[in-house]
Amino acid sequence: MSCDFSLSRPRRRRLVRIMKATRETGVLVRCQILLRVAEGASARAAALQVGCVPSTGWTIVTRFRREGESSLIDRRVENGSRKVDPDIEEGIRQILRYTAAHFGHRRPTWTLEILAAVIASNLRVVLSVGHLWKVLRRMRVRWGRPRPVVFCPWKTRARRRRLAELKSLFQNPRPGEVVLFEDEVDLHLNPRIGPDWMLPGTQRLVITPGRNQKRYLAGAFDPRGGHFVYVEGERKVSGLFLRLLAALLDRFRTLGRIHLILDNYIIHKSRIVQRWLEVHGRRIRLHFLPPYTPEANLIERVWKDLHDNVTRNHRCPTIRVLMQEVRLWLHDRFGIWSAHPVTS
Repeated sequence: MSCDFSLSRPRRRRLVRIMKATRETGVLVRCQILLRVAEGASARAAALQVGCVPSTGWTIVTRFRREGESSLIDRRVENGSRKVDPDIEEGIRQILRYTAAHFGHRRPTWTLEILAAVIASNLRVVLSVGHLWKVLRRMRVRWGRPRPVVFCPWKTRARRRRLAELKSLFQNPRPGEVVLFEDEVDLHLNPRIGPDWMLPGTQRLVITPGRNQKRYLAGAFDPRGGHFVYVEGERKVSGLFLRLLAALLDRFRTLGRIHLILDNYIIHKSRIVQRWLEVHGRRIRLHFLPPYTPEANLIERVWKDLHDNVTRNHRCPTIRVLMQEVRLWLHDRFGIWSAHPVTS
């Protein structure tokens, strides 16, 4: 049904000029609705055509009849300052540094409802769930998966002092010496499942063998010089670590000393390793990281890239094929092959 609304030619031209000049979406939408209604469309149809709810069309036409072109202006500018200003956003960031339980809620994770209640209680600002969601998006707050960690039992000062010593050792090696980061990585025939791009309404399938098999790599990485040495094994035992040490002595036979920064895993400190170092490894020095500080071991970045590029969502039918893919990726990146490959 038409709402018996018309515009004179000068007024119609004026609205067209306003549409072309404005940068405000609200003004543009109001002009479009008025012009469509003047051409014979109902206010309801005109509102739906520009993506508004039907009642908006009647409101715009009624206000224009009463106030003229002044009705095109967004009156929300008269509401004063924004409810969520930079100070409130910083307050929300401070709140999100803690969990919901810190503020007396039994639930350990945040929901929008709980967060809105905590903001109202602590910042004295009342936000609807919908408005809060828009605020969080503007602040680039993301919904993610926490990373589990084990807290280092050392005192903060001792841990920082030890990490500083190892950082200095790595950044300032003496002439004729090399500093490498050492660690082991587990390779599973059953693939690690990770995110991937998929078409709408579909879910990518990764067929797993079901019965898992494992292989292990022990590697040493020098980020400064780009050196990388690794060996393979069917078990993660002291023998695997000793094969890596022997490969390092062979690779760096012309150097005076080889420094290894590594974690406190038992195979690095066993009696077999200690006796071997006394006899064969006089040029090797082991420097142990504080417990539970994997972020300080720079070889972890290599293992992450290995999982991202090879093992995650892999479709290798056998462990032999998987290990071939692992060797090819490491060769493409570092130009080396395993010092002790496992053929089975």
